[in-house]
Amino acid sequence: MGRGRLRIYLGAAPGVGKTYAMLAEAHRRAGRGTDVVAGFVEHHGREQTLARAEGLEVVPRRELVHRGAVFTEMDLDAVLARRPQVALVDELAHSNVPGSRNAKRWQDVEELLAAGVDVVSTVNIQHLESLGDVVEGITGVRQRETVPDDVVRRADQIELVDMSPQALRRRLAHGNVYAPEKIDAALSNYFRPGNLTALRELALLWTADRVDEYLQTYRAEQGIQGTWQTRERIVVGLTGGPEGATLIRRAARIAARGSGGELLAVHITRSDGLAGTGSPQALIEQRALLESLGGTFHTVLGEDPAAGLLDFARGVNATQVVLGSSRRKAWQYVYGPGVGATVTRDSGDIDVHIVTHEHAAKGRGRVPIRRVTDLGRRRAVAGWLIGVAGPLLLALLLTHVNGLGLSTDMLLFLTVTVCAALVGGLFPAVASALVGSSALNYWFTPPTHTFSISEPQNILAVAIFTAVGIAVASVVDLAARRTHQAARSQTEAQTLSALAGTVLRGAPTGEGVLTALLDQVRETFQQDSAALLERADEHSPWRRTAASGPHPPGRPEQADVDVPVGEHLALVLDGRVLPAEDRRLLGAFAAQAAVLLEHRRLAGEAAAARREAEGNRIRTALLAAVSHDLRTPLAGIKAAVSSLRSEDVEWDEADEAELLAGIEEGADRLDHLINNLLDMSRLQTGTVTPLIQETDLDEVVPFALAGVPPDAVRLDVPESLPMIFADAGLLERSLANLIENAVKYSPPGVRVYVRADALHPVGGTARMELRIVDRGPGVPEEAKERIFAPFQRHGDAPRGAGVGLGLAVARGFVEAMAGTVAAEDTPGGGLTMVVTLPAVERPSEPAPRSGPGPVDRAAPAVAEAARAPARAPDGAPYGSRA
Repeated sequence: MGRGRLRIYLGAAPGVGKTYAMLAEAHRRAGRGTDVVAGFVEHHGREQTLARAEGLEVVPRRELVHRGAVFTEMDLDAVLARRPQVALVDELAHSNVPGSRNAKRWQDVEELLAAGVDVVSTVNIQHLESLGDVVEGITGVRQRETVPDDVVRRADQIELVDMSPQALRRRLAHGNVYAPEKIDAALSNYFRPGNLTALRELALLWTADRVDEYLQTYRAEQGIQGTWQTRERIVVGLTGGPEGATLIRRAARIAARGSGGELLAVHITRSDGLAGTGSPQALIEQRALLESLGGTFHTVLGEDPAAGLLDFARGVNATQVVLGSSRRKAWQYVYGPGVGATVTRDSGDIDVHIVTHEHAAKGRGRVPIRRVTDLGRRRAVAGWLIGVAGPLLLALLLTHVNGLGLSTDMLLFLTVTVCAALVGGLFPAVASALVGSSALNYWFTPPTHTFSISEPQNILAVAIFTAVGIAVASVVDLAARRTHQAARSQTEAQTLSALAGTVLRGAPTGEGVLTALLDQVRETFQQDSAALLERADEHSPWRRTAASGPHPPGRPEQADVDVPVGEHLALVLDGRVLPAEDRRLLGAFAAQAAVLLEHRRLAGEAAAARREAEGNRIRTALLAAVSHDLRTPLAGIKAAVSSLRSEDVEWDEADEAELLAGIEEGADRLDHLINNLLDMSRLQTGTVTPLIQETDLDEVVPFALAGVPPDAVRLDVPESLPMIFADAGLLERSLANLIENAVKYSPPGVRVYVRADALHPVGGTARMELRIVDRGPGVPEEAKERIFAPFQRHGDAPRGAGVGLGLAVARGFVEAMAGTVAAEDTPGGGLTMVVTLPAVERPSEPAPRSGPGPVDRAAPAVAEAARAPARAPDGAPYGSRA
């Protein structure tokens, strides 16, 4: 009996139709005669899903009692006993009720598959375990029910069930997903267009990667070496030469011609690790350029660059390879056809682009290698002693030992030469070879005690000894130099990596970053102090911009090490003089210090410019407000007072009362405008200091309604709501501005709706949400943030209606109390202002879940989002949409 096959319908979001698609597949298979049963199908009360499930055999669920409540789960034993060909098991990520055989439903599915039963299941993209953090960052809700990615990846078939965000929101609005009382809250929370778009992209990308895995597995199983051009993959061959940037940009343009193009770069390095003709620094810069263009960098070991490049290209199913024209000169082609020609000849069905550049045919050049290794004074002296005195002492010793033979004597002298190379390097070893050959000739080659040689084979033997000694000395010295260079390069690389990490972790504009950098300079180069000096011009004195350590130098001439950075900046160290080879690394520190200093200055200038621009804008707007909006009520007051004082007109009591009412109304408007101006001034100068304490929202909201007609607002603020942390006075002013604004734009006869709800997000902080809903003309999406700016009014608001500070003041006060104010659309037309404030959490016992029958298995994010908002008197749902 073989293992069953798993088919999964992967949903981009709840409600896209995964269960419906699973049921459709079940009917299709049943129609072909397949034995299909429904092990567990969750319909959530949706009529279309219930209708689609009709006609399928259903295995009765198992009832479980947990904490006094009855729940139902899939009866795994009953399904195994029934042994159908195909079992439908909905919601793969579901957690079983305690008391079940397995903790998770996907474990039940594993048992069914092991028993040879094919399974068709469903899961949403947000329930994949690896995407938990990503989904939480998008939706703000952590998924508690997850399934390991490997379980889904092992499925034999994965089918994506997708739907555009607009279509899904319409489905919700029509009541095809949730009950009517849950629609508004779901649309304004979890099912916002931005959330749905992001989840859809996650699902598409994850499925595309899975399809790519299927393709690579199939090609490997079938032994297919040719390229399948399912998508454009462009591979750039990099050597570390100066042409690399040109090749990367050309390849990026090729990849951008079609959607879904992928850019990869590969550098073939020899397995022995010896440096080639490329520059490591150039490769670092080219890698940064590649990553900025959306590509990936790869390094491959291989002795044959052409073969390694083609193997890599075929391994990633590349469609095109981009190479640069050879930098070799014409005579150098006697060594072979070159990498470009070889790749073009052997590429098969992979297209090869040879890109010309300014360095073509100009020679490759090599990085010069320093011939002298700094081994230290003691090792140099010891090497010369061994190289010169060692052969002579050995010759004196061997003259007292007879019968060893010339070959043995030569091996002993060769041993001294190798020792000289190991201790002192190349030149002491060459001297040892020459002295040793002379000693062999004089004492041990007939005729002895002369420098002449009578036997031809002895001449050859001495010559071979000299050549071998010099060759061995060269190889040993080369290995020593390579080891020294590798150790130094590793140290420099680690230092530069630490430097980059320090800069990346610290804010470029922070005051302490320069000091931290100088601390790292002191630690790296073992200095007592370090300073960054600056002067305005050549004739100005130096001043310390940043310093580290005791008594840092004040002028470059006082320092042991001086590294100029431009004409008016210098990095100085005090402690010890550094060798010349350390100055290159120190120059990188100096350049980074200059960059950080420039960033700090630019950030300060930008902040000052923003403050000045904002101040100018506010001053201009304030002048406009004073010149018009404040003069309007003053003009009305003056006209009414002048009329009352007029001796030419006799006013009756009704007219006099009307004029006095106009004076009072104008004074109230003037007082309101001045208060908003003063509040805005306090916010701009940062002098608002809220007195945060526990406050009852139902005690504050009624006072905020004093400035609006009594029948203009409908309140829904239950007394059972928890208290909030707020300043009662500031909150009253904020709500008054928001409510007055909503009443002003509401149509005649339509009341503004004010509702409060307590939110308790999973793993988050409890908060209170107050919604102020109007049925006015609304605000376009692009203007929702702009209306909160000072002196901003949207649409055709009359000039005398205010200076445009009400919303700005409201948001400023709420944010000062650690809250938020946002504008959202009202379904059906209008604008909803959402005020969120921190709530006081009180410990309480969780209410037991009751009632037999099926339990709603909706995702926790949806269950949290689908709170039941009230509805307006006309029956239209209140709420908002993103």
